[in-house]
Amino acid sequence: MKYIYLTLISAFILTSCGGEKSKSVEDIIATNDLESIRQKKSELDATAQNISSQLKQLEAKIKELDPQEKIPLITTFAVKEDKFNHFVELQGNVSTKQNVVIMAEYGGVLKQVFVKEGQKVKKGHVLAKIDDGGLNQQLAQLKIQANLAKTTFERQERLWDQKIGSEIQFLQTKSNYEAQQQAVSQLEQQLAKSVVRAPFSGTIDDVITEQGSNVAPGQSQLFRIVNLNEMYIETDVPERYVSNIIPGKDVKVDFPILGKTMDAKVRQAGNFINPANRTFKVEVALSNNDQSIKPNLTAKLKINDYTNEKAILIPQSIISENAEGQQYVYTITDKVENKAKSKRVFIETGKTQGDFIEVLSGLQNGNEIIQEGARSVNDGQDVKVLSIEE
Repeated sequence: MKYIYLTLISAFILTSCGGEKSKSVEDIIATNDLESIRQKKSELDATAQNISSQLKQLEAKIKELDPQEKIPLITTFAVKEDKFNHFVELQGNVSTKQNVVIMAEYGGVLKQVFVKEGQKVKKGHVLAKIDDGGLNQQLAQLKIQANLAKTTFERQERLWDQKIGSEIQFLQTKSNYEAQQQAVSQLEQQLAKSVVRAPFSGTIDDVITEQGSNVAPGQSQLFRIVNLNEMYIETDVPERYVSNIIPGKDVKVDFPILGKTMDAKVRQAGNFINPANRTFKVEVALSNNDQSIKPNLTAKLKINDYTNEKAILIPQSIISENAEGQQYVYTITDKVENKAKSKRVFIETGKTQGDFIEVLSGLQNGNEIIQEGARSVNDGQDVKVLSIEE
């Protein structure tokens, strides 16, 4: 073989030089004659193509005659047990249980509005005052009557304790005093409805009704208040995951609009399967310290539904399947230096994640699997290992 290559190379040199009588390439270039240079290049191109064709013929014959040249070249990797987390990919919307529209509970003129949009308020903070229509004066008069009834009852009670007076007088004064107390309490509750207070701490998102407007109880919307600290994502999960997705499961949350990702947990998993779409509700609690997450924002969720602490994962691309639907891969045996034999191993697979799949049976920790060249080998064939990935 060595001598064949030397002969061809010598022929190429002789042809390119054209013998002693022909001019060298350097001489042709020195003439600055464009036609001569082009002619010489054409001659050399033709010679190079001829030699390339002959080399390919020789290489094909060498592979045919030399058994070592027929051995497939492969790369391998050693399988290792590793923790495998499988995630269900879903989409959900951000919600908050503290996002309400405050309605008027008392009818009248909205006398004063004490807050503006974007203002942060505490629970119980006074937001507005509705004209009570003289209810406050009525309460003052009723309290005077209640105080009189109290004094009368206390005097009658002292007399009764001394066995002075009749029992009916004592019971009448007691009943009158208690009735006055209840009347005061009832009027105080009604008057309290004329003062609009924040039901929880949060931010005034919208002032819906302006000061001076007439409002009706249970009909007029006054403010929208939102608490962005108590946020969660709600999503519908297919019923086949009902036993795997439970409170406490890890969740990876991605907000494409915000370019933000975070880790979270499943807070609540519903117990009711919706018969219309065969799904159940799941809530994922969120941390929103920077207030960037808003209600109704769309989020992509990856919820952990399965974990194997000692899983064997392999690329899906190296798996083959026979006519019976059995899946298999090729391992190597009898390895000596970089020579080995291929061995077909039937496997059972589990869940997938990206380009990898879990192998449930057929492979063991440390098995060396054929990767590159897996589609071109047969069972029991000699192979040559080019490299092994750790």
